Amino acid sequence: MGETIIQKLFRNRLGRPVKPGEIVVVDIDLAYAHDGTGPLAIDAFNELGSSKVYDPSRIRFVIDHASPSPNEGASNLQLKLRKFAKENNIKVYEVGEGICHQVIPENENLKPGMMIVGADSHTVTLGAFSLFATGIGSTDFAEVMTSGKLWFKVPEAMKVSLTGKLKPGVMSKDLILRIIGDVGADGATYMSVEFQGDGVKTLSMASRMTVCNMVVEMGAKNGIFPLDEITLKHVDA
Repeated sequence: MGETIIQKLFRNRLGRPVKPGEIVVVDIDLAYAHDGTGPLAIDAFNELGSSKVYDPSRIRFVIDHASPSPNEGASNLQLKLRKFAKENNIKVYEVGEGICHQVIPENENLKPGMMIVGADSHTVTLGAFSLFATGIGSTDFAEVMTSGKLWFKVPEAMKVSLTGKLKPGVMSKDLILRIIGDVGADGATYMSVEFQGDGVKTLSMASRMTVCNMVVEMGAKNGIFPLDEITLKHVDA
């Protein structure tokens, strides 16, 4: 049996073949947190006794969940995020710049094959770019800030074949909602949902992001589209 997309990504990162269920430690290319999860990650970072961020160029903060701040508590958390970022030379996307899962692909140099984590469950959105992207907790994010690495269990793959094209009035959100309805809320738990078939080429990058965004709603570890001309045109633009 051939390798799944997720196995290929981990093999390329580690320089050796991997099997589903295997525990691996990999370098993280980019990690981002928002104003809801970032302050918790800072607390965990301090509890680890870490003195400095391993590689600030790989870390991003996005203030988007309470934007603008509705109360003093939220404002203090955002100030905490900004202070830590300034002390550690971390880039912050500020109030009004957009939602993290949109801001990151619009402003960062995403490339197929990257390993990306975010302290938000819908980080899986970025799998549209033929890369591994998954949500993590704040303590895991603290570990990434400390070491630049994180451990994973290599996911099993669920292949989803897309054929034909969407009819007028049917959108990519309808497509993924139907898939979730068929699979169930926990039907893809800790799996890599890998989209394939001739229908893939009919979906724009925005549509692929919409589809990947929702795979977590069926328990998936990540969603991913294969590398094709649409992907390359977008990342090379």
